[in-house]
Amino acid sequence: MQVYLDNAATTPLDPEVLEAMKPYLLDHYGNPSSIHSHGRQVRSAIEKSRRTVAELLNTSPAEIFFTSGGTEADNHAITGSLQSGEVNHIITSRIEHHAVLHTVQHLEKQDKVKVSYVELDSQGSPEPDHLEKLLQSNGPSLVSLMHANNEIGNLTDIKKIGEVCRQYQAVFHSDTVQAMAHYRHDLQDIDVHFVVGSAHKFHGPKGIGFLYVKADHKIPPFIHGGAQERNMRGGTENVTGIVGLAKALQIAYEKMDDHRQYIQGLKRHMIEQLEVTLPGVKFNGLSGGIDNSLYTVLNVSLPPTDDSEMLLFNLDINGISASGGSACSSGSNVGSHVLAALNSDPQRASVRFSFSKYNTLEEVDYVVQKVGEIFQVKA
Repeated sequence: MQVYLDNAATTPLDPEVLEAMKPYLLDHYGNPSSIHSHGRQVRSAIEKSRRTVAELLNTSPAEIFFTSGGTEADNHAITGSLQSGEVNHIITSRIEHHAVLHTVQHLEKQDKVKVSYVELDSQGSPEPDHLEKLLQSNGPSLVSLMHANNEIGNLTDIKKIGEVCRQYQAVFHSDTVQAMAHYRHDLQDIDVHFVVGSAHKFHGPKGIGFLYVKADHKIPPFIHGGAQERNMRGGTENVTGIVGLAKALQIAYEKMDDHRQYIQGLKRHMIEQLEVTLPGVKFNGLSGGIDNSLYTVLNVSLPPTDDSEMLLFNLDINGISASGGSACSSGSNVGSHVLAALNSDPQRASVRFSFSKYNTLEEVDYVVQKVGEIFQVKA
């Protein structure tokens, strides 16, 4: 059996999304910047997609900018805020995605900004009192805290963080890549200046994402060389990707409650079966909680073994795709910075299983069985 449980890294393309994209791969090939009918037809598709995204997020199409993905969107929000001159201090956490952490660290090395890290509790959640202390004791700040952690599934109350940021007149950026399309984001109800999305995390195509920029917060362009995206991002638009992103987000919103109930059932079943199969199993961060963690992610901490580094390879041999951390770090020979920040036991193998609407209970049972067999051999 082949089982794919690495959906936090990327998801399979929804066939409905592919069908929506096909005409713009085969028939409607005009350049959207051209004024002739072929170009106008494609331009119309882009703007229709922009309106779809904006309506789903309860905001204005003028606040949605298409990007190459979540990493570019995060980079644009952070660097743009500094370039605007509005902030000179960044507050983030040590368990953010590298799209945020590496960007912030790069800017700090160039002496362009002072960086502070909010303290985390033992399970990886930001300490709100420390956040306030950092806001009180520093100048104009950009707060960058993700909605859902891609490795341990912790959910941050971004509405509450937004209220704190408003109180101290701070700019708030949230990397919402893992939460987008899995939770509803009403941007009229959250005090946030930037949120981001990446289509391949919710059954859309790779290479396309978006950045929401609150209308009253102006930042400069990120890519120069053209007037596309209202002068914010030069270069011919990824038309098929944009159409696919909008369709994937639309499907996710229409079926979100059903998908959430189904996927939560898979996650709950895996937790229960692992606890029966492997006494001593633990769950990193808040991922073992159904209600206070991302329902698509379960980060499993297995009992100590001398051969923990071989677990992912043995899973792969058995046809199971999973992750030891962020897919963006694969091949780097560096352990998970998230688990390191939580001081996790290096003798305990950790594996992230992440689910989608296409997974089944039979697949979960097979994975639990194989984990049990592998562990008994390697323990």
